[in-house]
Amino acid sequence: MTGSFTVKPIGHVTAQRTDPIDDDWDAVPASITLDTRFDEEALMGLDAFSHVEVIYLFHQVPDEEVEGKARHPRGNTDWPCVGIFAQRGKGRPNRLGATIARIDRVDGRTLHLTGLDAIDGTPVLDLKPVMKGFLPRGDIQEPDWAGEIMAGYW
Repeated sequence: MTGSFTVKPIGHVTAQRTDPIDDDWDAVPASITLDTRFDEEALMGLDAFSHVEVIYLFHQVPDEEVEGKARHPRGNTDWPCVGIFAQRGKGRPNRLGATIARIDRVDGRTLHLTGLDAIDGTPVLDLKPVMKGFLPRGDIQEPDWAGEIMAGYW
């Protein structure tokens, strides 16, 4: 398939944080309420999982902040200049974000979470339960700067 395609949000984030500040996301309670085209059954069984992967849109990133080349993560020149696909910044070509958050509870069409790094009003494109069988097999490698960038993230 070539060209473009359209996706429709399945719901939106409700959170106290309205600005995309990079750190302390575990301190921000968040929820996702499904669009009215879904009923409560869409979330049925999700509360049996401890975590959910949330795919969302960085909806406040303007066109001029979209990156297609290398840059220093968070603009920090102490860290190496790496391509946009070697980091998880919000200025991605399609503005897609993905994170794994802890499920606190399901209440009707609303999913309550801890550790969702999305701001209030964020359009949610998909939810997937986190299953051990889909987690990486073997050791995970990352450069030192990646650990440094995450030190205060959660």
